[in-house]
Amino acid sequence: MDQKEIFQTYESEVRSYCRSFPAVFTRAKGSIITDTDGKEYIDFFCGAGAVNYGHNNDYIKEKLIDYLQNDGILHALDMMTDAKADFIEYFEDAILKPRGLDYKIMFTGPTGTNGVEAALKLARKVKKRENIWCLMGCFHGMTLASLALTSDRDSRNGAGVPLTNVTHIPAPYMFGDLDTIQYMETLITDDHSGIEKPAALIIETVQAEGGIYVFDKEWLKAVRNFCDTHDILLIVDDIQVGCARTGTFFSFERADIVPDIVIMSKSIGGYGLPFSLTLFKPELDIWTPGEHNGTFRGNQLAIVAAKAGLTYMLEHQIEKEAVRKEEIIRNYLTHNITDNTVAVRGIGCIFGIDVGSGERAAAITKKCFENGLIIERAGRGNCVIKLMPALTIPDELLIKGLDIIKHSMC
Repeated sequence: MDQKEIFQTYESEVRSYCRSFPAVFTRAKGSIITDTDGKEYIDFFCGAGAVNYGHNNDYIKEKLIDYLQNDGILHALDMMTDAKADFIEYFEDAILKPRGLDYKIMFTGPTGTNGVEAALKLARKVKKRENIWCLMGCFHGMTLASLALTSDRDSRNGAGVPLTNVTHIPAPYMFGDLDTIQYMETLITDDHSGIEKPAALIIETVQAEGGIYVFDKEWLKAVRNFCDTHDILLIVDDIQVGCARTGTFFSFERADIVPDIVIMSKSIGGYGLPFSLTLFKPELDIWTPGEHNGTFRGNQLAIVAAKAGLTYMLEHQIEKEAVRKEEIIRNYLTHNITDNTVAVRGIGCIFGIDVGSGERAAAITKKCFENGLIIERAGRGNCVIKLMPALTIPDELLIKGLDIIKHSMC
C-alpha cells in the first residue's frame, strides 16, 4: 500500500497538518525537513513552536544519547532522580534567580494543556472562586478546562458539552475606543455587571494562534496592576511564545511584570520531546500530595533534553539571536510586502502576515509548500500567514524562506 494511502485509510479524519503539508517526511536537521522523495523544505513551522533550537540539535542530541547509553532511568513518575535534580537546580540558578523570580516548579503531564489545567485548578483552589477570565482571540489548549478558555469556534464545537466557568474579555486590539482595563474594572465594580469575580485572568502576551497580536508593555503593566488591586491571580501562558521566541526567555520580561503563575511547554522540552511545567509563587503551593498527577509527568528523557536546551540557549545567546533576527524579518517584510491590504505584526521570531482572507492565505501557504517552505496559518478565519522559524535558523535560510513567501504572494 502507498504510504499516503496508509494514512488516508487507517488514520482518523481528525488529522490536520498533514492536509496542509501533503508529503511523507523522513528526516530533519536544523531548519530543513526532507521528504521520502528527497525534496527539502525550509521549516517556518517549527513543530508549532516545539523546536526553537532546530531539529536534531547536535548538543542536545549528544546529551540524550549519553543518557540512554548509560541506562539512565526513563520513567519515574514524580520520584526523585539525578536528572530531575540537575534540571531543577539549573533552572533555578540559570533562569529564575538571574531574573529575580521565585517560583515553585510543578511537573505536570507532558502537554501544554495539562499545564493549563493544573494552573486553573490551583487558581480556583487558592482563591475559592470558580470563574476564570481570558481574552477573546486566545488559545490555551484542547482539554475541557483549557478549551473553555480557547475562543476559536471550531475548536470549541468539538467539546460536546457546555464549556463553563469562563468569561471572555475583548482583547485590546479588537475595539479601538474600548479601554479593556476599564471594561474589566467595570465588570468587577458594577453590581449589575452580571459577571462573577474570577480566581484568575489568563493571557498570552502575544496571541499566536489568535493572529500574532503583540500586547503593549504598558497594557501588560496595567493588567498586572488590575489583578493586584482586585486580588486576582495573573496567569501567563508562555507555552508557544516562551523559551526566547520573543527575544527574552519569558515573553513577559519586556513589560517588567511578574505573573503569579506561568505555564511552559513546547520548546521547554528542548528537542521536541513532550514536557510541561507550571510555575507559581511559593505561597500558592497549597496542593495536597497527588492532587494533580499524571503517569508521564516524570519523562526523564525530556527532562535531560530540557536542561540541555536551556544550556544551549544561554551558551549561544539565543535571546540576542531572536532579537537580531527580528530586525531581519521586520526589515524584509517592510520593504518587500508592500500590498496595502496586508498587515504585518510580530516580535522576535514570531510574525504574522494578515492577508485579510482565509482563502487567500491558504493559496499562499499552499504555493509556499510547493516552493519548498513549510508554513502555517493562524488567526480569525485562518487569514494570517504565521512565520515561526527556529531561533537558530541560518540567515541565508531565513532570507530564502522569506523570498519564497514574497514570490508566493505574487
